[in-house]
Parts: sequence; C-alpha cells; structure tokens
Amino acid sequence: MTAYLMAFIIGGLICVVGQLLMDLTPLTPAHVLVLFVVLGAILSGFGLYQPLVELGGAGATIPLPGFGHALVVGTIEDVDKYGFWGIFSGALRASATGVMAAVVFGFAMSVIFNPKG
Repeated sequence: MTAYLMAFIIGGLICVVGQLLMDLTPLTPAHVLVLFVVLGAILSGFGLYQPLVELGGAGATIPLPGFGHALVVGTIEDVDKYGFWGIFSGALRASATGVMAAVVFGFAMSVIFNPKG
C-alpha cells in the first residue's frame, strides 16, 4: 500500500509542478513537455533521478521526466555494452516499447472515435 501511496504522491507532485508552470508562466504545454523530458535526462545523467524512481516507482517513471530518465539509462547501458555505437541504440531500445504503445493506442482511438470540431 505504501508503494501505491508514494507513486501517487511523487507522480502528483510532478504533475502539480507542470500545471503551475503552465498557469503561472508564459510557458506552453509543449515547453513544459520538453522541459520535463530534458530535466529528467539531466537529473538521470547526474544520478539524481534514480533515487526518486526507487522512492516513487511508477509515479516517477511514467510522467515525462521518466521518459528522459529512460533515454539516458538506456544510452548509458548500451555504451557500457557496445561502446560508441551504444550512443545510437540505447535511447531507442529503452524507449521503443512506450513509443510504440503510444502510436498503436493513439491510432486505435482515432479509428474508434470521431473528433469534435
């Protein structure tokens, strides 16, 4: 039960920060998206995001900073395993499942439902 609570709190706090950025600054949702992905990648590169993942679980891996974290972790793993060529394969390998799921489900929803407007 504690894991669910921590995931809810961590994920909720990430979303609150994003909402506050959109409400209180001139940043658009696209700016916040890019900011969160890059921030997750930078924090992961310095080893600061992994403790948040261990604390919050899915609450830290599913929001946008988690995508940046996955890109960096995958790249670091593949660089250790394959050397220079891991730079090109790591991010793709680590994020392929999530990207493919978004494409498939997005397509399915566009076929099932009619857009308004």
